[in-house]
Amino acid sequence: MTPDDVPYLPRGVRTRFDTVRKVDVLLGPERVLVLDQVGTAVLGRLDGEANLAQISTDLAEVYDAPLEVIAPDVIAFVEDLRDRGMVHVRPR
Repeated sequence: MTPDDVPYLPRGVRTRFDTVRKVDVLLGPERVLVLDQVGTAVLGRLDGEANLAQISTDLAEVYDAPLEVIAPDVIAFVEDLRDRGMVHVRPR
């Protein structure tokens, strides 16, 4: 994946607060992934419009962290979810 890629949650995949576990989760067909604060922040920005560079820049500003640290982590996180079929990337 590259910083120009635009990720989005496909049909049937969504984030939700699990009231039993008291955590945010990513729900997909026959899957549930427990999210931490960072995962929730990244997935909350997957709107199908923003590319990974924009998402990384936004998170770096919100968390007052260096972009060169945030960007590779965001790409790796989204790439892992893409490989699991939980995130799609808009065709170029």
